[in-house]
Amino acid sequence: MSANRQVEFFFDFGSPTSYLAYTQLPKIAKERSATLVWRPVLLGGVFKATGNQSPVLVALKGVWMWNDMERWARRYGVPMNKNPHFIINTLTLMRIAVGLQMRQPDLFLRYVDVMFHAMWVEPCNLGDAAVVAATLQKAGFDPAALAALAADAEVKTRLIDLTDQAVKRGVFGAPTMFVGNDMFFGQDRLEFVREALR
Repeated sequence: MSANRQVEFFFDFGSPTSYLAYTQLPKIAKERSATLVWRPVLLGGVFKATGNQSPVLVALKGVWMWNDMERWARRYGVPMNKNPHFIINTLTLMRIAVGLQMRQPDLFLRYVDVMFHAMWVEPCNLGDAAVVAATLQKAGFDPAALAALAADAEVKTRLIDLTDQAVKRGVFGAPTMFVGNDMFFGQDRLEFVREALR
């Protein structure tokens, strides 16, 4: 499949705008008969490498951003609730995502669904290992097995490599999408992604 028939989606569960993009990109890809390629990265690592930071750290921008995301959620017709524990360290969550892609790809998308739901629909403190374990168990995962996956040296290295590769391609935040060499940043650029997939 040619590069313009796929969309790469760089995301982190801790990014509320990544959640909004996640709710729409599978539909866009299906509509365009394109492949959605999931690219988990550590947003904190991206920020550190690029000197960027979360918009909510600018107080007035943060107020505007949450209001704007509520508007987008209504437009998309999807549930979204501000996580009272935001900003959450997602290192373990993203390691598990990468580990599942590497070792158990059949479980990856279900894990993505569970994590985005627990972060932005029925918001939980996913910075708390006990809460993560309970969330995973409730969804039918083996929390101990996934914790071991997150601690695996190859998985840790893979997440670092994926994050470094993203920065080298120009990624400075999430969500970021690529169609071929064209980069689109932000869930409010999804119409451009749709156009690029024609």
